[in-house]
Amino acid sequence: MNENTNESANPVLTFDGKKYLISELSNDIKESIKGLQIAETQLKMHEDTLKLLSISRNSLANQLREKLKNLE
Repeated sequence: MNENTNESANPVLTFDGKKYLISELSNDIKESIKGLQIAETQLKMHEDTLKLLSISRNSLANQLREKLKNLE
């Protein structure tokens, strides 16, 4: 899904290779578009969270590795 707002007076939705004037869509379809946008935003946020957790885990593993070296 891609929303193209080159002309703010006539925003266009591009979906599955087809273009639709948003102003001509029903409110039900507009709500579905909003739902998809929210879902996409949430997915990106959680992907970023997973990346941060992975970085933190790797950092903690490196710290543990260094501490265990001191015991040898």
